[in-house]
Amino acid sequence: MTALDMSVRPTPGAPRDYAFPKFSSATLPNGLRVVVAPVRKLPLLTVLALVDAGSVADPVGQEGVAQLTASLLTEGTGNLTGAALAELVELMGSTLDAGADWDSSVVKLTTLSSRLPDAITLLARVLTEPALPDDEFQRLRTERLADLLQQRSEPRSLADEAFAQSIYAPGARYAKPDGGTEHSVKGLTLDAVKAFYAQRYSPYATTVVLVGDVSIDEGIAMVSRVLGSWTGTKPPASARPDTSLVAPRGIHIVRKADAPQSELRVGHAGPPRLTPDYFPLVLCNAILGGLFSSRLNLNLREEHAYTYGAHSGVDWRRWAGPFSMDAAVQSDVTAAAVREILNEFDRIRAEPVKPEELSLAISYMDGVFPIRFETTRAIASALASQAIYELPADYYDTYRANIRAVTADEILSVAQKYFDPAKLQVVAVGDPSVISDPLAALGIGDVTVTDAADTLGT
Repeated sequence: MTALDMSVRPTPGAPRDYAFPKFSSATLPNGLRVVVAPVRKLPLLTVLALVDAGSVADPVGQEGVAQLTASLLTEGTGNLTGAALAELVELMGSTLDAGADWDSSVVKLTTLSSRLPDAITLLARVLTEPALPDDEFQRLRTERLADLLQQRSEPRSLADEAFAQSIYAPGARYAKPDGGTEHSVKGLTLDAVKAFYAQRYSPYATTVVLVGDVSIDEGIAMVSRVLGSWTGTKPPASARPDTSLVAPRGIHIVRKADAPQSELRVGHAGPPRLTPDYFPLVLCNAILGGLFSSRLNLNLREEHAYTYGAHSGVDWRRWAGPFSMDAAVQSDVTAAAVREILNEFDRIRAEPVKPEELSLAISYMDGVFPIRFETTRAIASALASQAIYELPADYYDTYRANIRAVTADEILSVAQKYFDPAKLQVVAVGDPSVISDPLAALGIGDVTVTDAADTLGT
């Protein structure tokens, strides 16, 4: 037997071809859209009912009502209490839950194909005939208030909320947590939830995605059976959040006395999800801070040992979500870490990325793509994103080719177009007595200090 030479790395092979599961869509007479993707490997199905009723649709002063409404959907329907509904779902060997993010509300079901007729009937009842009981409303609202109270001691949550407030206009929906502030949640009533449900939940605003052990015709017929008689009017379009910058670049410290480290956020409002420069931006971010081998992580973690990890990212939303560069560092190196973050921000805007950096990022994004869709739930989530953001029908089929086609010049161009030094805001949750003067000495903007209670909008 020939001995293996362990000093020589194996040569990677060419990426294997991958085809995203075939799917088909139809619109029922009542306006409801259905998307079905047969995946016959296992006797499982995932069903998502997406409603255009995300947190961005919260009425002014009622921030948090979208999330509270979605959470309340599974707390009873008809003569079934929340506990009875949960027990029935469990007896079916299924899972059923609901929630909301910025752009949509969703009811999620995973079930055995043999139980699909009964399970999807329950999903339909939850979606169209929720009990919305007052006692469960009170409990969920109390839980949300408790979560907000707990966040006052969590630097990461404080940094996220302070950062949103620093890059969006006061009062803008994106400047407040998607689940609402303490003030807005305290003011929510069951009548507000019922009004939100009545206005936003409608077949015209709903897409049902089925992925798994079902044919296209069977899936469409089943959804038509349980939701074809649902009626409602088309809800108004959500108001576009104010994503304008309200102040020049500055440094915002959230006071956390005696904190041994600082939680950092550096960035500004980013592009919307449907930007035509999406693929160059994805690779630009991967090289800047999206991968373990990214510039930010190699600089702050490997070279300077300021942190266990640094990264960057765009929170992709229908409108301009945040772009941020993040790290948690020891208090005494807070200013030094911010300086290095800014150096990397400036560098990616100043010169083309190196060929080996681009090759590594493309290989990673290309290679990991098929792994993202190994379960029915992951495929359903992908189709949900396609529906929410109205992506092209061949988006997933052409994704890898679009990634491979990105050039270093395109990355430089989008970095210069979308990354604006004049708009950068720096947020640090930490001890002002330690970090304020060194941050001010960087000369990148005025320093303000606030308390955690102010950051959470009490």
